[in-house]
This record gives sequence, structure tokens and C-alpha cells, in this order.
Amino acid sequence: MRLIGMMDSPYVRRVAVSLKLMGLPFEQSPLSVFRNFEAFAAINPVVKAPTLVADDGTVLLDSTLILEYLDRLAPTGRRLNPVALPDFLRCQRLTGLALAACEKAVQIVYERNLRPGEKQHEPWVDRVRGQLLAAWQVLEKEVAPAKGWLIGDRPLQADVTVAVAWRFSRFALPDIVEEGGHPALTRFSARAEALPEFASCPLE
Repeated sequence: MRLIGMMDSPYVRRVAVSLKLMGLPFEQSPLSVFRNFEAFAAINPVVKAPTLVADDGTVLLDSTLILEYLDRLAPTGRRLNPVALPDFLRCQRLTGLALAACEKAVQIVYERNLRPGEKQHEPWVDRVRGQLLAAWQVLEKEVAPAKGWLIGDRPLQADVTVAVAWRFSRFALPDIVEEGGHPALTRFSARAEALPEFASCPLE
């Protein structure tokens, strides 16, 4: 399998870390949707990261859909979605909150970096900032009681997505997402980032 995209994308990193936790071999092609647009388009004309090229040549896009496919390939004991319905429901809730935070962080990054200052709409940015912080406030409360991983005794998809989204938010928006108000997430992130599967997929 080939994973197309840069690790500075939280969605690409989410898939890469998951692949390693699942024990599925893959090759990464670190193409940028900006700097390597034509090369990326030759693989996926939509130019969306991450893109996964399956062993049979099928091209998949969207990190959540890619991970659904990968979870079916993974050995039973290394799948990242829990089987028990209550655990699965909690995993979906936490993953959804982290993806919402990730989406809002990316929107602010794009607004700052791609739109000229005179065209930035502050009321909209303020709204997105509020949504971003609301998601992290809810997740701080969800993470705080956890003594280990969020569900069970090993990292699952909720752990991966929360950790990756937090690291990206802190890296990209340190002036908005501050460690001081999120001690539980800060501790959780440090634990996740210390794992070899995370360390081998550094945010670039």
C-alpha cells in the first residue's frame, strides 16, 4: 500500500500512525497538495490528502473511509475499533470530537495562511475559534478521568485521533490552543507521542 501526503497534515498522520499500530506495511509518498500538485494529481485527480493506493491499485481518499478499510485488513487483535457496542460508541464520540477540533484548526490555518489579511472575516474566524476551543474543552473533561488509554488497555482509534489532533492544534495554533488550560490533554499527548508508532511519524 502507498500513503500519499505529508505528515504536517493531521489526517495523513492519523492514517500513518494507525497503519503502524495495526502492523500493516505501507510506503509513504510525501507529496504536498500545494508544492507537488501535478504529481499528486497524477495519482488522485482530486488532490486530497491523505490518499491511499491499495495493493490492487484502488485509490481511496478521506482519512475516516481509509481507516474503515484498513480496520478490515488488520489482524483481529490489532484493529483500532472496539467490538463491544458501548466501547465503540464512546470511541466514535471521542473520535468525532477530535476530528471536529482538527477541522476547525485547519480552517483557521488556511484562513491565516492562504487568504489575504484584508479579506479575512473576523466574525467567522471568531466563531471557528470558539468551536475549536469548545471541542478541546469537552475532550479535556473526557480525557481527565482516564488513567491509561481512553478505552481499554491499548491505544485505539479514539486515542490516535485525539493525540494527533491535539499535537497539530498545539503546533499550528499555539496562540489559541494553550497547554495551561488542558493539563489532561497535555499529559495524554505526551504519553501517545512517546510511542514508537507516533515517534516514527513526526509532525513535519
